[in-house]
Amino acid sequence: MYDVAKVRRDFPILSREVNGKPLVYLDNGASAQKPQVVIDAITRGYAEEYANVHRGLHTLSNISTERYEGVRKIVARFLGVRDPEEIVMTSGSTEGINLVSYAWAAPRLEPGDEIVLSVMEHHANIVPWHFLRERQGVVLKWVDVDAKGDLDPDAVLDAISPRTKLVAITHMSNVLGTVVDVATIVAGAHARGVPVLVDGSQAAVHGPVDLDSIGADFYAVTGHKLYGPSGSGAIHIRKERMAEMRPFLGGGDMIRDVRKDGVDYADPPMKFEAGTPAIVSQIGLGAALEYLMALGMENVAAHERGLRDYAMARLGGINWLDLQGTSATKGAIFSFTLAGGAHPHDISTVLDKKGVAVRAGHHCAGPLMEHLGLTATCRASFGLYNTHQEVDVLVEALELCHELFA
Repeated sequence: MYDVAKVRRDFPILSREVNGKPLVYLDNGASAQKPQVVIDAITRGYAEEYANVHRGLHTLSNISTERYEGVRKIVARFLGVRDPEEIVMTSGSTEGINLVSYAWAAPRLEPGDEIVLSVMEHHANIVPWHFLRERQGVVLKWVDVDAKGDLDPDAVLDAISPRTKLVAITHMSNVLGTVVDVATIVAGAHARGVPVLVDGSQAAVHGPVDLDSIGADFYAVTGHKLYGPSGSGAIHIRKERMAEMRPFLGGGDMIRDVRKDGVDYADPPMKFEAGTPAIVSQIGLGAALEYLMALGMENVAAHERGLRDYAMARLGGINWLDLQGTSATKGAIFSFTLAGGAHPHDISTVLDKKGVAVRAGHHCAGPLMEHLGLTATCRASFGLYNTHQEVDVLVEALELCHELFA
């Protein structure tokens, strides 16, 4: 049985107060808090085991290398990937998507070639493709969501033309919480001979992901949302796609031999991992994923579904609150504005005085904000340690906002 009280005790920061009130942390969509096992892994990594990886034969280097390379296997297991050699370690989803843009897409896309995107994408899955639009004349094709925030897989597939070279799609909206049927999109795109990149930054933390069944060509995740350290992450790249990629960054570890007249590259995934990595951060990511798998991602998903349903009932019953995204498939992410025009930044400030941490702004989703006719929203994003009581605290704080700004 999932014991949220026990889970909360694993996160030291949740016992603190903010502005004299118990912390209610509802900014998990931006970055999640860290359990003690992750903090311990980081402390041990620096205090007892630190050395550079892959480059030494001494004891500490061997320990660091073993722990660092072990994370590749942990990520593979967490994502349902059979071959750990298909996991490239990155600083997060942003680097992973940029890796695909520079190493796979840039060498093969020509002027007039197309990339299909949804309007829900995070900037990390937009800006790298704009680089190709600016520099190589690539065309970006946009697919809208419906009034509830749902993305119809058929609409994505209908956008594919003979010039389409890639579909780049989110698995879960960081603004609306909408969960996208990426498996159907991948299958349909592959039937048309088009590869698919999936931004898994939000989805991977809220429930089980089985990439063996999804079949995406590229799937990016970021550690700081997965209860791990910032600066950690990974991207799964199918081996046949790796074979099509040129190196993105050059330097140590991604080479086999360097001469005055040439260079021989290492085999993937090392071919795409230049320089000294974020060793301890990645070790911390491994600890975070082991923690999540011990809890059971199905259990995490069930707990968050309960939070979602309770929050939807409470927030949806407030007639002066405008919720953005009411998809039946949504996760426990709620973006909203107050009737009357109070700015989300002001709302967030008032909530903070009550100890409630939410995000305010465009959430790195400019095209979606434009589609919604908004410049900003407040976003309350729930995680595995949040409770029904914290939903009630959020509602009480919003009622204060209504009194102040009505």
